Amino acid sequence: MKKRFGITLLTTLLFFAATFTGNSTAWGTADSEEAEETSAVSASGFTYNIIYPENQTDSSLGYYRLGMTPGQQQTISFVLNNSSSEAITIDLALNGAKTNKNGVIEYANSEIENDASLVFAFEDLVTGPESVDLAAGETKQVDLSIQMPETSFEGVVAGGIQLMRAGQAEDADTSGGSTVINQYAYVISILLQESEMDLTPDLKFNSAYAGQLNYRNSVYANFSNVVAAYLNDLTVEAQVMKQGSSTVLYEAKKTSMRMAPNSFMEFPITMNGDQMEAGTYTLRMIATSGELSWDWTEEFEISDEEAQKYNERDVGLTQETGIDWALVAMIVGGFVGLVVVIFLVATLLRRKKGKQKGGKSKKKGNESRKKKV
Repeated sequence: MKKRFGITLLTTLLFFAATFTGNSTAWGTADSEEAEETSAVSASGFTYNIIYPENQTDSSLGYYRLGMTPGQQQTISFVLNNSSSEAITIDLALNGAKTNKNGVIEYANSEIENDASLVFAFEDLVTGPESVDLAAGETKQVDLSIQMPETSFEGVVAGGIQLMRAGQAEDADTSGGSTVINQYAYVISILLQESEMDLTPDLKFNSAYAGQLNYRNSVYANFSNVVAAYLNDLTVEAQVMKQGSSTVLYEAKKTSMRMAPNSFMEFPITMNGDQMEAGTYTLRMIATSGELSWDWTEEFEISDEEAQKYNERDVGLTQETGIDWALVAMIVGGFVGLVVVIFLVATLLRRKKGKQKGGKSKKKGNESRKKKV
């Protein structure tokens, strides 16, 4: 289990290291590339160049930030170049911006669901090909289509397109009896907005519930940024107590987090290797970002079924309580019982044997006396 988890963690780190190397951040960092295009070097043999359209609001950025109007249709383009000596296929995936458990904005994870506050999903507005084939040394322009909704909106719709060379799983390293897959990808961020008006982010608490983080028992606090604006420099402090008690059982604090527009975050509070116990708990949480502040106190329940399920899956508890103590008790009890039975049988046999010897001695004594007479 530990070995498999380590491999998974290594693969994930390699993936995101490659991703963020190629992705110019979508929150305002400037890039020193030419105004008309941005270049990135890929470890998987291809490069991309962004072609900025006329409605690019800032040509110094390494991503698209487009000023749009309601109902507008537009095509944006970028160029892929195969710098390798063999034909390759580049897989393309369009995803809306989401916030992961670590308070990091992702533009390449389609597994996180959209938040209920999201009115216009990025994937519904921007479309493009699922893959592009490139011959050795070939350069090809890729077009993406944008169809803005007829209804106007304030704020920003954020997302990105992920570029990944196909077939990377086929290059797996199987040495040492384990499998390691190094996956390299780039993400080009795309921001769509209809006005330059700055919106103030706002957080809404959704729920608290039992769960696991990396197969370790945890409590999750789920909350949303319900405004179409980025939330920066977020700090969250959370404490978990038994209902009616002021004793803090578990706590967590994390700083320098960010949230994507209209996205939710599942903030984890680990149980530090403890067994999960059913009952009613109180969550106290404070979130701050600059002068903005939110304070929640919420109750939640952990059922017997949840506690049992997560305790069975917790790898720390499995390792620490790998011995079935109930079975051990039964074996020890059975052994003690067997020893007692053997002892009783042996005692009875000795007594019976002693009686038989005593009877024989008396009989011999009587016979000897008869002979003397």
